[in-house]
Order: sequence, then structure tokens, then C-alpha cells
Amino acid sequence: QVQLVESGGGLVQPGGSLRLSCAASGIIISLYAMNWYRQAPGKQRELVVGIISGGTTNYADSVKGRFTISRDNAKNTVYLQMNSLKPEDTAVYYCNAVTSRGTPYEINYWGQGTQVTVSS
Repeated sequence: QVQLVESGGGLVQPGGSLRLSCAASGIIISLYAMNWYRQAPGKQRELVVGIISGGTTNYADSVKGRFTISRDNAKNTVYLQMNSLKPEDTAVYYCNAVTSRGTPYEINYWGQGTQVTVSS
């Protein structure tokens, strides 16, 4: 059984920082592209950042220079360090693992999400 368990969300003031974690079980994250998505109220889910098995990353323009994704293969965990947070970063953040993207064999796994609220 595959599980992705996010943690680390919460309430933070503008300009503050949070680190989200996504602990995986049932898969080996180094074999998957690992992504963080977010969904704000009334908006579609959007990709925040992704990291592929080779280590290449892809950041949304809105978070470049502020967010950093990292992966600890020994702990089978992906992290999202979020600095200089803005109110518009408020959303539920979801961890996603995908393999064989764009093929008939594509498989996606999702975590349950963790709420991040940026407010004074």
C-alpha cells in the first residue's frame, strides 16, 4: 500500500518560513518524479515544483528564489522549504509521486494535503 504523508503546514506571518515534509511508504521515491502541488480556495490545483530522479527541478515562476525542493532518499522523504512566504501562497499543499508520465502506464499517488496559511 502506497502512502504519502505530508506534514509541516501551519499558520505563518508574511515573510516567514515553513518546511513541508512528504514521507513516502510503499514506493521508492528515487524511482519517481516527486512534485508539490497546491490548491487555493476557488482555484485549480497548480504545480509548485517538481524533482525527477536525476535531480533536475522545475519551479513555478511564482515561487522561484523562495521555495526549494529537496529529497532524502535514505529517509524516503521529500521536503519543500518555503521562505519569504506571501499571503498568496496560502493553499493546501499536496505531495505527488508520478512514474511513466505521459504514457499509458502513468501512475500517480497523492498525499492528503497540508494547509499552509500566510496571514498577519
